[in-house]
Order: sequence, then structure tokens, then C-alpha cells
Amino acid sequence: MQIALAVFGVYHHFELAHQLHHRGHLQKIYSTWPWARLKREGLPRSLVSTFPLIHTTDYLLNHSRYYPPAISSKMNSWNTLAFDQWTNSRISSCDAFIAISGAGLLTGHKVQTNGGRFICDRGSTHQRYQENIVADEYHRWNLPQPFSKPHIAIREEKIYSLADAITVPSTVAQRSFVAMGIPAEKVHVIPYGVRLDQFTRTEGPPQNSFEVLFAGQVSLRKGIPYLLQAFARLKHSNKHLTIAGAIQDDIRTLLSTLPTDNVVFTGPLPQAQLAKKMSASHLLVLPSIEEGLALVQGQAMACGCPVLATTATGAEDLFTDGQQGFIVPDRDVDALTQRMQQIADDPDLQHRLSEAAILRVKTLGGWDQYGETWDRLLHQLTGKPPDPH
Repeated sequence: MQIALAVFGVYHHFELAHQLHHRGHLQKIYSTWPWARLKREGLPRSLVSTFPLIHTTDYLLNHSRYYPPAISSKMNSWNTLAFDQWTNSRISSCDAFIAISGAGLLTGHKVQTNGGRFICDRGSTHQRYQENIVADEYHRWNLPQPFSKPHIAIREEKIYSLADAITVPSTVAQRSFVAMGIPAEKVHVIPYGVRLDQFTRTEGPPQNSFEVLFAGQVSLRKGIPYLLQAFARLKHSNKHLTIAGAIQDDIRTLLSTLPTDNVVFTGPLPQAQLAKKMSASHLLVLPSIEEGLALVQGQAMACGCPVLATTATGAEDLFTDGQQGFIVPDRDVDALTQRMQQIADDPDLQHRLSEAAILRVKTLGGWDQYGETWDRLLHQLTGKPPDPH
């Protein structure tokens, strides 16, 4: 069985590529990052093909002082279309082609024409479902709507229709597709794994303070305003909230109106530093209003840091509410406050959740279980018999 992949940048697709390569199935992975960035992923150069010019240029311009949203949107569109045309011109005959959502419209059709299967791998909820939730959030906070990019949803929905299967990392993401009219049997849930070699408990949290951590993009979609409001209500004489992640433009003006006492914004942290911070925190809070399955949840659990997440995060596919962490409704400041206060007031509870989180993550098998689930699905879709062991 020969499988090809296409991804903008890296995401989790290089973990999948490693799993396929280990099983002898990886034909090629196509990416929009340069090899200078991708070589750290550890795959043989012969299995990686790169199309970096547009994506790299867009990335660099996004870090400049002035880059109009309209130009950024156009660059994103050019990258998407050009990458698809490029993979379409280079892909060999294969049994299945797995493309990150937004990629592979032309290439997927070509693979299908040659007898292969096309799989859309979507890391979050249905595109239009996601857009509706985010638009409502802008309205809630009385913020101007972002620059409209209707071409994204149009292309995404063409891909959803064309694909032989759609894979998502969580049940909440699967439900969003069904709610938007996609047949349930077409959408397959494959939760992400955790790099247990990189994320492990190295130290315990301090006893004389209460350390709360958020890791991810600092944005409206991640529910940051609700976290800041809830943390402000938390009663503790020595509390600290660390927000590790890049601040997005959609929330910059709003942050100045929100409570930030005892809050530190660190910007993005390297993986090793993030793992250390997780080990030293009493709780990771993920208050997202829309999500696929944030990798930081499993990473924190592997470090012995319990997770307080909303129902929108896919947490139900990682842990059981009340056993390894807590799951609360999204946009519910009272619920976030109550659970934080409960853990702050009960060190024994925090310890029990911490130990249970570590045990739970170990049962998930790192990324190997992810690879096994993909392997079964690919054999099912292609009709190829499993390899004899």
C-alpha cells in the first residue's frame, strides 16, 4: 500500500508520515515549508518534496510591520492553488492521497481517476461551522468582523464533497460535519497522539502558589477573554497565570480592557521549555470556543498537569470529566472559575488528577495508536489486505 500526503507546513502530518514510513506505506510527503525547516522532522530527504516560495514569503511578510489583510489573503489563496497544481503535476500513482483540509482539490481528483482514494484531513470543525462560531464571537465582544475570505469555505466544501473520506481528531469536530450535512459514515475520528519522549513530568508545581497555564494562540477562538475573567475571580493569595502563545490581531485591542493582574504573556515557548512549564503548573486551562483537538491537552497530561477544558476542545476524546481533569461548557466564566477554585483549594484533588492524567496518556500509546487507527482506515478505504506480521 502506497500513501502520499500533502500539508501546509508541518502540523501533525509528519507524525503521520513517520507512522506510515514505519509500516512501509509512505510514498512521499509534500509540504510548503523549505527543507531547511523540515529536515528536523527526521524523515529521509527522498521522501519529502517541498514547494516553499509562496508560503515562506507570506510567513515572513506576516512578521513585518505592515502587511494588509487583503494581500495576505491573496497570498494564502495563491499558495493553496499553486501547491495543489504543483502536487498534481508531481504525484505518482498511489493507493491513497491524504491532504490537509484546503489542499488537494486537483490532486485528489487525479488520484481518484487513477483508482486511488482521496482523504481530507481536517484538524478542526467544519470550515463554515467554524466561521459562524467565530463571527458570533466578534459580535459578542463588539469587534469589527475580520477581512472576509469566502474563497476558503467554498474550496473546503468542494473538497469535503469530493473526498472519499474526511478525518478529524475529535468527536466534537465530527458532530460539526454532521450538523452541516455531511454523512456521519464519511467522517472518521482519529485523535492525535503525544510525543511521550518530549513531554514527561520533570518536576512538581510549587506548594506556596497556584500556577495556571494556557498554551496556544492568544485569540478570540481560543476563549482568552473568558479565561482572564475567570482567573480574575479566582480567590488565592499567590496565584499566577502564564499565557504562552503568539498574540493574534483579533484580540489585541480587547486585551487592554480585560483583567490581567498576575498574568504573564510569554509569547510562544520552545517545546522543551513548554514541557517544563507544564510540569511546574497546577493546571492547564483551555477555554476555546472552537477547536479540533488541541495537542497541548495531551502534552500537559503527559507532564502531570491536569487539564480544564471546554466542551469545544475535543477533551472528551482524551479524558473523562472529573477523573483526569474537568470539562466545562464553552463561554462559561462561572464554570471555569468554579473548577479552578476547586483545584486551588484542594491540593489532594490536584495530585489525584495529575497522577490519573499521566496514567491515561500512557494508555493512548503516544503516536503509535494514531498510526494503528490510520492503518486500519486506509486498508478499509483502499480494499488492500493488511500486511502479514
